Amino acid sequence: MTTVAWRLAHIVVGVLEMRVDHHFGDRTMTITDAVWPTSADEALERMLRAYGLWCAGARTLDADGLAAPVGEAEPPEWAEFPFAMLALHVNREIIHHGAEVCLLRDLYRAHPAHQPDAL
Repeated sequence: MTTVAWRLAHIVVGVLEMRVDHHFGDRTMTITDAVWPTSADEALERMLRAYGLWCAGARTLDADGLAAPVGEAEPPEWAEFPFAMLALHVNREIIHHGAEVCLLRDLYRAHPAHQPDAL
């Protein structure tokens, strides 16, 4: 069973912060030294910040930068793909996992134990 916390943490750390570091930073962040969000407020703040940094970094790329392979900034199976493809993948990940967060919140809210009549 997945949780809202896991989905948000995945978006924050795995989808955005690591990629910002690896493509526009010093490439020192690893999954083992990542600092995971410990609250919904922290996750939201970090997600918005990392998304802003990701977008700002992507906007610095010209046509050649978007067409260039991502190389060692990504795992080997991604190395030959152009940055534009990675950008589309990042967008899909944010949409996909963001939609899952919304679904889980809706299911929680719709559960009979959370209805006013259940009190």
